[in-house]
Amino acid sequence: MPSSVLLEVPALADFNKAWAELTDWLSRLDRDIESQRVLVGDLDDINDMIIKQKAILQDLEQRRPQLDELITAAQNLKNKTSNQEARTIITDRIEKIQSQWDEVHGHLQSRRQQLHEMLKDSTQWLEAKQEAEQVLEQAKAKLESWKEISYTVEALKKQNMELKQFTKEIRQWQINVDVANDMALKLLRDYSADDTRKVKLMTDNINATWTAINRRVCEREAALESALRMLQQFYLDLEKFLTWLTEAETTANVLQDATHKEKDAKMARELMKQWQELQAEIDAHTDIFHSLDENGQKILRSLEGSEDAALLQRRLDNMNLRWSDLRKKSLNIRSHLEASTDQWKRLHLSLQELLAWLQLKEDELKQQAPIGGDLPTVQKQNDIHRTFKRELKTKEPVIRSALETVRILLAEQPVEGLEKLYPEPRELPPEERAHNVTKLLQRQADEVRTEWDKLNQQSADWQKKIDDALERLQALQEAMDEVDLKLRQAEVFKGSWQPVGDLLIDSLQDHLEKVKVYRAEIVPLKEKVHHVNELSHRFTPSDIQLSQYNLSCVEDLNTRWKVLQVAIDERIRQLQEAHRDFGPTSQHFLTTSVQGPWERAISPNKVPYYINHETQTTCWDHPKMTELYQSLADLNNVRFSAYRTAMKLRRLQKALCLDLLSLSAACDALDQHNLKQNDQPMDILQIINCLTTIYDRLEQEHNNLVNVPLCVDMCLNWLLNVYDTGRTGRIRVLSFKTGVVSLCKAHLEDKYRYLFKQVASSTGFCDQRRLGLLLHDSIQIPRQLGEVASFGGSNIEPSVRSCFQFANNKPEIEAALFLDWMRLEPQSMVWLPVLHRVAAAETAKHQAKCNICKECPIIGFRYRSLKHFNYDICQSCFFSGRVAKGHKMHYPMVEYCTPTTSGEDVRDFAKVLKNKFRTKRYFAKHPRMGYLPVQTVLEGDNMETPVTLINFWPVDSAPASSPQLSHDDTHSRIEHYASRLAEMENTNGSYLNDSISPNESIDDEHLLIQHYCQSLNQESPLSQPRSPAQILISLESEERGELERILADLEEENRNLQAEYDHLKQQHDRKGLSPLPSPPEMMPVSPQSPRDAELIAEAKLLRQHKGRLEARMQILEDHNKQLESQLHRLRQLLEQPQADAKVNGTTLSSPSASLQRSDSSQPMLLRVVGSQTSETMGEDELLSPPQDTSTGLEEVMEQLNNSFPSSRGHNVGSLFHMADDLGRAMETLVTVMTDDKVLE
Repeated sequence: MPSSVLLEVPALADFNKAWAELTDWLSRLDRDIESQRVLVGDLDDINDMIIKQKAILQDLEQRRPQLDELITAAQNLKNKTSNQEARTIITDRIEKIQSQWDEVHGHLQSRRQQLHEMLKDSTQWLEAKQEAEQVLEQAKAKLESWKEISYTVEALKKQNMELKQFTKEIRQWQINVDVANDMALKLLRDYSADDTRKVKLMTDNINATWTAINRRVCEREAALESALRMLQQFYLDLEKFLTWLTEAETTANVLQDATHKEKDAKMARELMKQWQELQAEIDAHTDIFHSLDENGQKILRSLEGSEDAALLQRRLDNMNLRWSDLRKKSLNIRSHLEASTDQWKRLHLSLQELLAWLQLKEDELKQQAPIGGDLPTVQKQNDIHRTFKRELKTKEPVIRSALETVRILLAEQPVEGLEKLYPEPRELPPEERAHNVTKLLQRQADEVRTEWDKLNQQSADWQKKIDDALERLQALQEAMDEVDLKLRQAEVFKGSWQPVGDLLIDSLQDHLEKVKVYRAEIVPLKEKVHHVNELSHRFTPSDIQLSQYNLSCVEDLNTRWKVLQVAIDERIRQLQEAHRDFGPTSQHFLTTSVQGPWERAISPNKVPYYINHETQTTCWDHPKMTELYQSLADLNNVRFSAYRTAMKLRRLQKALCLDLLSLSAACDALDQHNLKQNDQPMDILQIINCLTTIYDRLEQEHNNLVNVPLCVDMCLNWLLNVYDTGRTGRIRVLSFKTGVVSLCKAHLEDKYRYLFKQVASSTGFCDQRRLGLLLHDSIQIPRQLGEVASFGGSNIEPSVRSCFQFANNKPEIEAALFLDWMRLEPQSMVWLPVLHRVAAAETAKHQAKCNICKECPIIGFRYRSLKHFNYDICQSCFFSGRVAKGHKMHYPMVEYCTPTTSGEDVRDFAKVLKNKFRTKRYFAKHPRMGYLPVQTVLEGDNMETPVTLINFWPVDSAPASSPQLSHDDTHSRIEHYASRLAEMENTNGSYLNDSISPNESIDDEHLLIQHYCQSLNQESPLSQPRSPAQILISLESEERGELERILADLEEENRNLQAEYDHLKQQHDRKGLSPLPSPPEMMPVSPQSPRDAELIAEAKLLRQHKGRLEARMQILEDHNKQLESQLHRLRQLLEQPQADAKVNGTTLSSPSASLQRSDSSQPMLLRVVGSQTSETMGEDELLSPPQDTSTGLEEVMEQLNNSFPSSRGHNVGSLFHMADDLGRAMETLVTVMTDDKVLE
């Protein structure tokens, strides 16, 4: 906005600031709405987001008045200014913020509607998913119940019928899966802006499972059809094969008969050709034979135990036998044919072919190595080797036949005398050539036999390796599949996690428990991963080298497992940190109790402190608490300590909203947190939790009055100020109850009963120690306000003694006696009933006029004189000590905190008449107190007293000099002086009359302190300190000087000892002795050793003493620093300029009282009165200027005549006025007569 417009319309600056703040808030709110993502399909998350959106909408509606006020302010500005540019700017901004408001409101409404629709769709999807999962479980159970395929017609038909029925069910169940998929697709399509991972993962899992089920059904169906076809075709193929076998056997028999007959070369060639055709047919039917044999074995297993099985077994055995015979016949035919042509040559060639084949198969077997590193590869190797073994089995009869033929031939032709294998170049005789051929055949036959056995052994070893590898790889694969399944399920669970920052604070604990439970559930998975690793480590490179695929799978499983563990641990850590920092047991929600530039921080023991970033300072007190303490200084002009304390407590009670807390609600909260052991300490979190419960209930009852974070933080601050000044982070349960119950809203006697019950035994009786604990905790409340000296000091033994003396010195008292004693309002507890009267009087309205300030009606306390008729004072005038001419402060008065009744008016009228005839001297001799005073001097040993308690000296032994006080702490010393001042005030008749003239007013508390200091040191008042703080400074200075002198003496003595030690060492060295060790290790080695030992011991003691003194000095310096800080604040309060006000010729002084915890308030003896009790005030009367003693009887008679005018009223008010006039005339008469006697 142009500066010229701002100068012309100054009010626009405030408007711009308010407009900018509201615009920024709306922008942030809009961004938050857009950034809030929800996990689709998670009903809890969606409901939490709906609640959050509802809260945001309520917050927006609560700010509606701010928008309306801004619009109203804009209209007023437009009406007040004539600047067209300013009017245009205002209009644009109002339209913009209204549009932005409507847009944000629309976004909230649409998002809320979307969330409700998402909740509905997610519910439907979850129901559909649950139905689909049930269907999948049923399908899985059905698949698991399937038996192995039977190869009988009846069994196959039954299994086929079951499969068809299951297929129908599958088609019906497909509807459920389709519904779940349709709902999932709708969620993925409509809510793509949100987190749909859960829906996608679960849908993919359902579809994958459903696809696997359908695939298994198809495979089962195909297997059944194949088995049925095989079963139907088996017998046909068997019959066909047996028919061919019969024909082949006939052909083989014919050929065998022909080979045994004489034949020429042409016929031999024809027979060889027929044999080759027969062998070709046998080779062509080899696979058919093996297929029939395998299928027959399957059928046999299905028909086990039946007659059909026995029949089929006989047919199969017959087929195998005939097949073997046929193959043997074929080989025999070949042998005979070869022998008939050139048997030696053919046999030699046959053995060479067999050796070549065996070498080829050996090479083929070697090529199958090494063992594969994964299951599919090894299964393929197993299939290849099965074919290889089948070939060996097929070749075995040929090899056996060839070897047998060689054996028979060699048996007919013995080989002897031949040494050479190869023929000589010269012509050999036929016999020698035959021997050479025999030798060659024998060697070839041995090689064939050796290679055949070797090949069979290698095949068996290789098959053993394959079987072992299959078993181990199968176990590894099953273990990996199981781990992979578990990891995928875990990853689905992990994928459903929301970012920790998006979780609701109240749900953090639930999420944390779920993750911990799941971590415990996946502990067995760790063992499974270890099992996979162990199985994989068993495969060594020298044995079986795992394939790269298997190694990658194992590595992937380990990586996924580690990632899952890290993710779970990180999730737990994040949730624990979030729960610690933001959860219900954290203090995070209290950070909103302060505003910038302040920041709430937490010390290691959980005690909060506050940082001011502008001044870069820290403090224990909440900024609002500091402001509250500063505001309590306004009440220091109340002259009477009990009223001053009660009014401060009342203001504190309202600031902490404890005036809204009922006793029953407080008891419920305490019971809810199981705070029953009163001696047990409470830490900060326990205090915060209990206070949060209290203020949450108050917020429900008084929504607009209670700010929970602020109230919890301030109440915690106050409790720590009262009961934990050292900020240890712990207070006792009894202290907590005492503080809260004392300031709650309840009847006074109900509070007394509750507090007594806390310290009473199970029998309902209380001894002195327990009562002392209660009174000690109670007196800490006024002590924290600096008012403890007015209530007998912090020593509670006199109060305990007073109570038990009231009970006739019984060892234990019961509740009734305690209540009777408390009704007397003992001095140490008088502040509590006064607090109740102050609270009751706040709303009281009295139909009377104050005779000093003329206020009418009187609001609050009303003070009616029992000396003068129709003389009333309001609480402001009474508390400030103002009086009207002719009325003295020591005159009896009655206090009313509620409007008076006619009976009370008549009773007070009678008391006024009675007091009219009593002189001033009577009231001076018969003072009355509204409380039960306690003796504040210790007459015996202390009971269980706190550390801050000090010992007082007896009244009759008032010392002439300042007593020597122990340095317990600052509070004790200040309390000591305050107590002495209270004592001096109690005996001001003897002391003050000696030191002050009768006509001098002793109203200023500072003056009392000055006179007290003068009495202690018998010096001029001008040379005395003006406050207890300055007295303490002088004491600290003296003690510091004394300690410094002691330290200087010790240091000088230490130097002397060191010099003497050096001198002795030099003498020792001159005598040529071994060097002396250090003093702590020195041993007596010379005639002077006893003296040396004494010096060393004395030096050691002095060093220890010096160390203790230095430590003591450090402690005193720390105390001094604390004292200087407190004295600085005390000096500001005690030395502030006094504002003198003249009222009716009387000088009024405002007593100041420290608001610190040092208990340095000046005691004022107050006569607290009930609504029906007359008493005199404990202040010295404020004397009016001396009246002229020459007043004659003529003036008295004139006043009497004027007191009875001719026109008299007949009402009570007129009677009071006349009685008042008569009283003043009588008073004047008595004064004149008394003064005349004095003059005489």
